[in-house]
Formats: sequence, structure tokens, C-alpha cells
Amino acid sequence: MQNGLNTEIRNDWTLEETKAIYFKPVLELIVEAAQVHKQYQATGEVQVCTLLSVKTGGCPEDCAYCPQAARFHTGVDVHKLLSQEQVLASAKRAKEGGSTRFCMGAAWREVRDNRDFDRVLDMVKGVNNLGLEVCCTLGMVNEYQAQKLKEAGLYAYNHNLDTSEEHYDKIITTRTYDDRLETIDHVRNAGISVCSGGIIGLGETDEDRIGMLYTLSTLVQHPESVPVNALVPVKGTPLENQPRVSVWEMVRMIATARILMPKTMVRLSAGREQMSITEQALCFLAGANSIFTGEKLLTTPNPDFDQDKAMFELLGLQPRKSFKEEAQPQPVVG
Repeated sequence: MQNGLNTEIRNDWTLEETKAIYFKPVLELIVEAAQVHKQYQATGEVQVCTLLSVKTGGCPEDCAYCPQAARFHTGVDVHKLLSQEQVLASAKRAKEGGSTRFCMGAAWREVRDNRDFDRVLDMVKGVNNLGLEVCCTLGMVNEYQAQKLKEAGLYAYNHNLDTSEEHYDKIITTRTYDDRLETIDHVRNAGISVCSGGIIGLGETDEDRIGMLYTLSTLVQHPESVPVNALVPVKGTPLENQPRVSVWEMVRMIATARILMPKTMVRLSAGREQMSITEQALCFLAGANSIFTGEKLLTTPNPDFDQDKAMFELLGLQPRKSFKEEAQPQPVVG
């Protein structure tokens, strides 16, 4: 560090260094994160994303926070894969509402080489041809599937670590931490942008939160996007009675992520529906520069386009353009 600023992008953080950053007095932490943000990012610029559930419910996994797990009784209606027309209509609405990235989520444990995957590839091509950055979160993928997604025009793939390796088996038992890291490797090797973060409020400790950020920041290449989610407890899940995460916990996670991974888009994700504009402003000050907008995040509530437009005007924020750092991709045909 020099004058409180990062002078280089590092992937060799130690766990002790990560702890020292995380446990700084919160106002000092915000100031340092804001300085790093100003050095590496366009201040006042926020990436606006929309997330659509293209296949809802019936998931065989046992993620303790998830209302889409088939084994939990949460009242979520199971829906088969949406049609190409439905997805493109949603993508067009998202673009008209100001979104520049469109994310499609399917409640699958893993991608299978079948007709549904072929349909998702067509969806990726269609959304890409609208000029939006296309992201998917479909569960585990192998190298071949990642390459097929890349060829279809996929820009980013989301696969969250969720929590630390030590806390992981208390939240999920149907896949391992290494499974998650392997999928991230497959995505990276295919030349797809990596989106990977986690959830706080799962009953984890500060050390677990630090551990997750340490893992992400010491990958060979930092994820291009790191979503920071606050648990939205859903009745019927094992975590339905977890208390709400405070804004200061979110700020501490966001600021630490910003300092560790200066060039990464840090996304203020789930839990934003319960936050005031003042609380969200603190998160932006601490280094958040990406949000989801639209009525829902898969199955949980989220602020809509009009609310976010008013917030942007109040705070003087500007939407980040699609493909800001890359040439606009050519339409994918076939």
C-alpha cells in the first residue's frame, strides 16, 4: 500500500492481510475502498443487470437458503424451461429499462447435453444479438459445455462460492467446494467472464466471510464480477429464521472485496429490496458498482426499474455501457 491506495493488482494476498483489511474501523475501511475504487473504476458508474429465471424450481440440490430446492416446501411454483420468445421479450424489456447485462438462471444441479441445453444456447444467441451482455447461471458445467456457451455468445457465467470452504458443508451437501472451483476453471478456460461471489447471513462467522473473499482474491485471475448477497430468508427453507444482515456487514464485505480486487465489478445483489437509498449509497461509496434491477431476483423481490432510475438520478449515478472494455460482439447466427 502507498498512501492508502493499491499500486498493483495482486493475487497473492495472505489470509492475515485479508483479515487486517476486513477488520479495519468501518469508516476507515470505506475511505480506503473509495480511494481504490476511484483509482481503478469510473466513479458514479454502475452496471445495471437483470436476472430472469428461465427454469424455476424442482432443483435436486439442498442449498439451505434456496426456495427452489425440491425438498423444501416454499410455495415456489415449478416451471419448465421458458420459450425463446418469452426470454427475448424479457430481455427487450430489460434493455428498454436500462439494463446492459441480462442474466438467465435455471434451477439445475448441472448442465446436461440435451434438448434443453440446446434451447439455452439459442437463448444466449438471441440475447447476444440484442446487444446485451449475456450471463447464465445453470449449475455445474464441464469444459465442452462451457465452450459451447462461449461459441453461442455467452459473455459471463455466474457460479457463486456461497461461503467459505469451512462453512460450506453446513449449507450444501449435494456438491463440494471443489466442484464449484472446477466449474469456475472450466468457464475461465473457455474464455468466458467469471461471476462468482457469495451470500452473507447464512449463520457464518466473520472468519468465514474473510475466507470466501480470500479464496476469490487469490484465484489465478480475479472474477470479473463478485456479487455480494444478503440472505433473503424464505419460509420453508432451513434458514427461514435467520436475522437480516445489517448494512454495515454489507459495507464491510463490499469494501474489502473492492480493496482486494480493484478491477472487479462488485455487485450489490440480493437483499437490496430491504435497503433504503441511504444504505445503498453507503454501499456504492464503499465500492459497489453493479446492481440487479427488475421485479425479481429469480424468485425473491427486488427493486424495479422505476425505483432504481429515481435512485440513480438522486445519487448522480450513470449506467455502465455494455461491453465497455471490449469491442461490440458480432451477431451469432446458426
